[in-house]
Amino acid sequence: MNRFNPTVIGWVLGAGLLLAGSMSAGPAEVKGSASATIKQISEHILKALERQRLALERNPRRIYGLVDQILAPYFDFERITRTAVGKQHWGKASSAQRRALTQGFQELLIRTYAKVLMNYSDQEIRYLSEKPVRGSSVRVFTEVREPGADPISVNYKAYKKGGKWKIYDVIIDNISLISNYRGSFNAEIRRNGIKGLIKRIEEMNTKGK
Repeated sequence: MNRFNPTVIGWVLGAGLLLAGSMSAGPAEVKGSASATIKQISEHILKALERQRLALERNPRRIYGLVDQILAPYFDFERITRTAVGKQHWGKASSAQRRALTQGFQELLIRTYAKVLMNYSDQEIRYLSEKPVRGSSVRVFTEVREPGADPISVNYKAYKKGGKWKIYDVIIDNISLISNYRGSFNAEIRRNGIKGLIKRIEEMNTKGK
């Protein structure tokens, strides 16, 4: 349904949230910045993972709820879903369908990230810079390094909403998460309509349980 394999999608969502202890400090890492927010999330989620390690080993599915609780507040999943579905299709969807799409896509992305987090093995992730995009939006540039492999660029777009930073897109090696899903979502809608896309996402989430 997309060109990224599950591991890569997990890195797209999660690389910037695993920066604690391995992130190179930079001048943009100050209180209130998007970069500082990403670091705070990383510290929170890694500490929670360590505290619940034994419980997670007994029941790995517990990590889905853990990641959802910590990660979800910092992503604007409605905006991500709306953009991935496309303005035209989103405009034709009912309120109930929009909620179903957003909830389903959020679950899909959370599950993918949670599986990667369980296998996290201290890859080096470096903070590069933070630059304004437009209005209150910024782009945070990071890269993932693994021995014997070229660095993978993972960049985040975020904006301020209610005084808090919200991530609304992630770009890996110049490929946007939203753009990647938009093509497959539109193809599914053309074949089977909005209901078909909702069903397809539900099937993917059920398969992942």
